[in-house]
Amino acid sequence: MTLGLWLLALALAGWTLRQMPLNNMATQLGLLSWDNWLLWSLVNVVILYLAVKRWQLLGQALRTPLSLPLLFRLRQAGSAVSFLTPGPHFGGEPLQLYWLKRDGGTPLHRAVAVLGLDRFMETGTNIAVLLAGVLILAGTAILPVQDWLQVSATLAGVLGVMLVAVVLILRHPEWLANRFRPLARRWRTRSENVPDETSGEPEKSGWQALVDVLRGGLARHRPRLWLALLLSLVGWGALLLELVVLLRFLGLSPSPTEVILIMVGMRLAMLLPVPGGIGTIEASLLWSFQFLGLPVSAAVGLIALMRLRDALVLLIGLGCLWSFHQPRLQRAPLSSE
Repeated sequence: MTLGLWLLALALAGWTLRQMPLNNMATQLGLLSWDNWLLWSLVNVVILYLAVKRWQLLGQALRTPLSLPLLFRLRQAGSAVSFLTPGPHFGGEPLQLYWLKRDGGTPLHRAVAVLGLDRFMETGTNIAVLLAGVLILAGTAILPVQDWLQVSATLAGVLGVMLVAVVLILRHPEWLANRFRPLARRWRTRSENVPDETSGEPEKSGWQALVDVLRGGLARHRPRLWLALLLSLVGWGALLLELVVLLRFLGLSPSPTEVILIMVGMRLAMLLPVPGGIGTIEASLLWSFQFLGLPVSAAVGLIALMRLRDALVLLIGLGCLWSFHQPRLQRAPLSSE
């Protein structure tokens, strides 16, 4: 079974790498100087750090402290799985829950709370920033207002559904439990008085314990939650900075509105159910460059550089995935106060 999963993962990884413009990557590499490499690497390190640090802050807010090395491995391994599934933002979460419990010693309800809050904040921030970008573009003459308003309505609807779901979970958990009783029963523990490994208090049923953890974090650790949200926004700023840096490497100096159009197009393309956005991101970049009157050759160069980054991140993620597969030989505790 394990061998079959690894063969499937490696096959998907090989297929993904074959779809990337490897020849163009080699050409673009010759255009980068050592200081270009250093700046680009630094920006990507900052992006990865901000994402992992946000997750750590959310864990601390929920009284589930975890070390940065463990969270980095968790994030990259899960991202590698998600990258290879039809939907580049989701797919690795079940494995992350398993690793949080096995390697982090985290009770299941706390693992679900920490992972769920991180994914909710990341997804919510992505949609909110995309919505803001679309509204900015709607106020310009770049494209017909009607087209942007349709996209805005869709994004706003998704964001509204997410907020309603949070309100229901925190304010009306019993109502939800009654509606999803078969699922809620799976969360119940064998004993109602098993002590929580983190707080030392009697553990309630899984669903109620999960809700209590979320409520406690929102009530007592709001500064950490606000800081985590700020890191998400700073992460978006770093993504925009990376795009500007890559465009400068290619000899382009687009206006802020043009940068927003290119970024929004790419991020919307990533929402489509295609592994790693293969094909959809390329189509988005070619369209946006042609629409803005930018050289198509520069679009091909940008695609090559971004796919090179994706390939390297994917290889790192596969390495992290392999590290979790290795036998556990008296590992030191990975939780951190």
